[in-house]
Parts: sequence; C-alpha cells; structure tokens
Amino acid sequence: MKGRVLFSGQSYYHAWYLSRELRKLGWKADVLDWDPWESNQKFYHGSDIRLDHSGRWPLARHALFYLKALMSYDIFHFSNAHGMKLSWLLHEAVARRFEPYSEVALLRRLGKTVVYSNNGCMDGVSRTSFSKWGPHDTCELCGWGPDVCNDASNLAWGKRRNELADYQIIFGGNRADYNDDPRCHEVPEFYCLDHEQWSPDMPIPPEHRLDVRESTVKIFHSMANYQRRTDAKSGRNIRCTHIYVDVVDRLRREGHDVELVFVQGVSSQDMRYYQAQADIVVDMLTYGFFGASIREALMLGKPSVCYLRPEWLEGMARERPDYVSELPVVSATPETVYDVLKDLVTDAGKRRRIGLASREFAVRHHSARAAALRFDAIYGGLLAARRQNRLGLSREAAVKGI
Repeated sequence: MKGRVLFSGQSYYHAWYLSRELRKLGWKADVLDWDPWESNQKFYHGSDIRLDHSGRWPLARHALFYLKALMSYDIFHFSNAHGMKLSWLLHEAVARRFEPYSEVALLRRLGKTVVYSNNGCMDGVSRTSFSKWGPHDTCELCGWGPDVCNDASNLAWGKRRNELADYQIIFGGNRADYNDDPRCHEVPEFYCLDHEQWSPDMPIPPEHRLDVRESTVKIFHSMANYQRRTDAKSGRNIRCTHIYVDVVDRLRREGHDVELVFVQGVSSQDMRYYQAQADIVVDMLTYGFFGASIREALMLGKPSVCYLRPEWLEGMARERPDYVSELPVVSATPETVYDVLKDLVTDAGKRRRIGLASREFAVRHHSARAAALRFDAIYGGLLAARRQNRLGLSREAAVKGI
C-alpha cells in the first residue's frame, strides 16, 4: 500500500472518481460523506463511509469515527469552503469548547498531512477583491447576499484554511487575498470525471430525450439555485441566463434554426443526458472561468462557451502552461456572445472540430485516470517529506517540485 487517504467532503463527484482510480494504483482511498442534508445527495455519486445523524448519541459515534480515522489514514483531503470537517456535529461541539477547526489542527499536530481543494469565488477571496476584476462586476449579478458572502467571513475562512492545510488545490488562476499563497497550486486534475460515464456515445434513456428536431442547433444552459440567484425584477443572474435568452431569440428572428435548452433541478447523474444531446454548451459570461457544467461538456465532446478572464489564464499558465495552451473553451463576454454563438451555429464543421478537441482535452486533463496519476505523485511527495521528518519544511520543500 502506497499510503492511506480519506476524502472528507465530496466536492460533487470528484473525490469519488479520483478515489476509485487511486485504489488501482495501490492507495487506500476512501470517501467520507458527513453531509447531514438528504437533499444534497443528488450531487454525489457515491461514498465509502456515510455518517449517521439519527438515533441516540450520534455525536459519540462521530467522535469514535474520528479516533478510528486517526489510526487509519495518513492524508486527510478536505473540500469546499468552510468544509474542513470530519463531522458536522463534532465540529460544532469542538468549536464550542475550543476554537473552530481545532479537530483539524490536531491532525497536523499528530503528524497527519492535510490537503484542501478550493471551491469557488467565496473560498479565500473577499467580495471586495472579487468585484474588482473586470470587465463586469460579477458580485453585482450574484444572488447571494451578505448573509452568505461577505468580506469578513470570506477572509476569516481563508486565513484559517491557510493555517491548516499543507497543500492546497486551486483551479483557474483566481489569485487574490488568501489564494495568493505558495501553498496554493493549480491542479485541474482534481476536478475529474469518469470518461466512460460521460461518453459522447452513451445511449440516451427515452425519458431524457429532448422534444426538439434533430436538425435544430441546440444550445444547452443550466443553473443551480436559479430562483435564489436571479433578481426578481430584472431577471439578471450570475449565469447570464437572461443574456442567452435574448441572444437565442435574436438568432431565431434572423431565421436560424436554434433552440435554447435550459435545464434545472436535475441530478448530476442525469444532467449528462441533456448535455449529450446539445450542439453547444454555454455558461457564465462574467465570472472569469468555468465549473462542472463546462468540464462535463468538454468530456462529452461539446463546444463550450464562457468567459475566460485573461488575468486568470496568465496566472494559471505560470504553473500549468500545458493546460492553458490546450484549453478549447471559447471565450465570450456579454458584448461578444452574439457573434460567438452565431459563428458556431452557422458552422457545423467548426463545432465538430472543437468538440473533438474538447473530448481529447478532457480525457487528458480531467479524467479520473489522469487525476489518479497526478495525485499519486502529489501524495507520494507529501508523505516522503513527512517520513524524512521535515514537517517544518513540508509546505515548501515537499511541494515545490510536485
């Protein structure tokens, strides 16, 4: 056995598929689901351990699991902002008695290695800093209010996160505040998929078939929490759904056979069936990078459109020039998206070429197999440094060449 890693916090399905492939390379790799909310299960694809919050003495059972985990794993890999936990109940109990995240700090003091995966705009960056990136103020379009996203909360989390993690994973060059740190590394491979499950040739179940003509150019768009993240009066939101509605209406008025396929409230297991039937996948036009929807589209061999912020690409290229130079996503802003979509709608050959490049790119950088090979090296380097009793240098010496 090369080592023992526990993924705590699933980050959608990424940890699940990565852990399956790591096992093939000789790692003990388990996924812990501590999420007490049943409604969130639609985002996950599997777990090895799911904490039970029902019945008598759940806190005692969770504490016992924590003690067993100390003896069972060398690396604890956490995901999601404010999510460095091995149990929600245990975390709250420890925070009341000591300081928040003291149970994670104890892992470090006992010689365990802590890895963390960054998750989005609120993870270590203040709202003020994020809103300064142009050309549009993304925060102005976002439906999350100060109760969810504010400078004090974001920065306090970033500070604590950096104190706890030996190695941090970031994606997309979002470098400001606590993300501008030598412990943060561009590792896009973590955000991985099963390349066979997201296959361009997968059969579509009848219940998920679109009622749209085959000849129609189908533009796929989706958004989670649509109602909450959309302004009731203007209809504007961070995903720019309102812009895509107007652009597709304009293209149709001009005589183009095109349809906007807007999907929400579908599990991630089923969303791929709708994406697979699309000709083009579109996403955020102001945020600056892309997330799961575009990564899934790339794996399905679909030409994808979103805004790629030049400053972020430049920052990412300093560590991952291969990824940036090969990235096939088509960048667009609210001002240019009409021309970008019209070009793709009217050029089927271009759509095919970009789609083929997208599939090859996704398999190379976002398949679970590629992720396992990358983390085999990362985890191996971190454990080697710990075995050499260089804990004080682990953040610099062990990570620098990984």
